[in-house]
Amino acid sequence: MSFISKKQIFVWLIVCCVTAICAIAVDYTVPFADNSSYLIKKSILGAAIFLLLCLCAIIINASLKHTLYRFMFANVKDFFSFIRDLYVKRHLIWDLTRNDLKARFAGSHLGVVWAFVMPVITIFVFWLVFENGFKSPPVTDYPFVLWLSAGIVPWFFFLDSVSSATNSILDYSFLVKKVVFRVSILPIVKILAALTVHFSLVLVLIIINALYGYYPTLYFLQLGYYLFAMIVLVLGISWITSAAIVFFRDMGPFVNTSLQILFWGTPIFWTIKIVPEKYHIFFKINPVFYLIQGYRDCFINKIWFWERWEITIGFWCVTIAIFIFGAIFFMKLKPHFADVI
Repeated sequence: MSFISKKQIFVWLIVCCVTAICAIAVDYTVPFADNSSYLIKKSILGAAIFLLLCLCAIIINASLKHTLYRFMFANVKDFFSFIRDLYVKRHLIWDLTRNDLKARFAGSHLGVVWAFVMPVITIFVFWLVFENGFKSPPVTDYPFVLWLSAGIVPWFFFLDSVSSATNSILDYSFLVKKVVFRVSILPIVKILAALTVHFSLVLVLIIINALYGYYPTLYFLQLGYYLFAMIVLVLGISWITSAAIVFFRDMGPFVNTSLQILFWGTPIFWTIKIVPEKYHIFFKINPVFYLIQGYRDCFINKIWFWERWEITIGFWCVTIAIFIFGAIFFMKLKPHFADVI
């Protein structure tokens, strides 16, 4: 097999795996009138998918061998070194996280307490406005305030993480200039600071549900999975935005504006049922929709994540693409941070 490189084997292995997944998807999603037409159309569709993936593999071999391959093969050692540093420098990361929380509210008497009080007050205001003011009707026989809270809590974490991690390189510019410091952990510090607040909000959400008579079930165990999925997505986005803002300072307002659009474009305050079903696909390709829906599946719908296998596969395809691109983008720009800052 000397005429076939390991890289080519890897790419064609991916092609075969994706083809198998698409074939399974055809079985479940493509309706046909009778058995004969089903087999013929399925074969044609399968062949078309395989040829399309083969074309993608050729393009990858031709145009990305100096970027994607280098990241996936040559930098495997650096990746494991990065994971090892997270453990070795865990005390430093925790100290930076704690200092970051304190710095946000420096000068106030309550200090870090405000990080927990403000989101709780926001949820309380929602309860006053929608439950007692507008008398919002239940959603799927579930109190509106609980349905809304199950969607707004993960959004708070996503918003706080992306917003703060975008400025992480600028906020810690004095560390960026240190040669021995691994700059890529700075967005993680911001994410962990937001995660600390998120844990408290999840606890508040569980308490509110219990007050309404809805107690924790086995489905709550999925929160760990959805939280991990959100961290992977946020980290990929943060590597892109935190690196770009060093060279393009307008990235900050751009991120904030994009988050506002994403908030109203994601079914958080409204249910996707009000949208015609033929347009649902445009909302489901949004990875944040998957996370919001996942939290509601844990608290309200009582659905396991593997039961939504189609949207789960789509989410991870988008998220892994963002994560890999974010890592490559950050690694390419990292050597120039100290010169610009």
